[in-house]
Amino acid sequence: MAPTAGILVLVDDRALHPAIDRVVAAAGLKVVRANAPSSRRVWAGAAAILLDGEAALRCVQLGMPRRARVLLVCSEQPGSGEWQAAVAVGAQQLVILPTQERDLLSALTEAADAAGDGVARGPVVAVLAGRGGAGASVFAAALACTATESVLVDGDPWGGGLDLVLGAETEPGLRWPDLALAGGRLSYPALRDALPRRHGVTLLSAGRVLSGSGSSNDIEAGAVSAVIDAGTRAGVPVICDLARRPSAATETALAVADLVILVTTVDVRSCAAAAATARWAEEQNPNTGVVVRGPAPGGLGPADAGRLIGRPVLAAMRPQPGIEAQLDCGGLRLRPRAPLVRAARKVLALVSRRPENGRVSELVA
Repeated sequence: MAPTAGILVLVDDRALHPAIDRVVAAAGLKVVRANAPSSRRVWAGAAAILLDGEAALRCVQLGMPRRARVLLVCSEQPGSGEWQAAVAVGAQQLVILPTQERDLLSALTEAADAAGDGVARGPVVAVLAGRGGAGASVFAAALACTATESVLVDGDPWGGGLDLVLGAETEPGLRWPDLALAGGRLSYPALRDALPRRHGVTLLSAGRVLSGSGSSNDIEAGAVSAVIDAGTRAGVPVICDLARRPSAATETALAVADLVILVTTVDVRSCAAAAATARWAEEQNPNTGVVVRGPAPGGLGPADAGRLIGRPVLAAMRPQPGIEAQLDCGGLRLRPRAPLVRAARKVLALVSRRPENGRVSELVA
């Protein structure tokens, strides 16, 4: 569900529906009714979500991540049960209908403005490693550098910092430990001005966590959602380099991604590890494909890797000469015909077609 698809209404109490219909119509949005969100992608993509207490608890049990523009509605003064449900699901507002229709209209009008501000939304690409050391962070950086303008989000608190990959560790600007976000709507120009920039990339990186420093790269799901939303509303591609382990922040980014890229080397152990990671990633987002990189010490080819992992191969690339020395001395430097750039262009061309409903295989057929 794209944000322009409408308001997701998860309300069991049918007596509330007429008031909801009036307000949603006045806000210029459609109603999409359901008993529960069919996926995290649907939950994350709605312009706003209206739910009652029972639906809120169902969403909590389903593990839906916290996000902006979630409102709990009820027909009378809320009791402790409604307040507890609102807190559990992360609702920002509790509205009594029909008494507070004006308040609901104001909230949904803001949602309509966010969904229709006249700019085509930028794509979101989530990048995961099939195994440790597969080169996912380098490929995520290559994707960001290959796009005309992009936002590169470091979603791995244990990765050492993507600013090191780009050679931007001395660039001024905020890192995750400096950024205090609780979700909500961010201005992209303000975000861009606050963050380091390198090679046309706006970078939100982890910081240095040194022994005894007391600092932390912990990332909140709401903050990730707000940063992604700011970039996509501005029409800018957002590339998320994610940790290869479950967390609320990782699952939030996976849920909203137009395409999930799994990067792996071409050997049996790596493909076996990537297959396990792919199964987990597909639970969050079926639009998952593989990028493989050489060398292939045992003679496996890209098609073999795709069969072992069970996902379509979106691009294959030769080893990038001198990449290790680059990363240690000044950061990634890409030439137009470099293997990383060629693979990145293929992926960006695919994501521009916005695969939906898990049809990644159709794009590469």
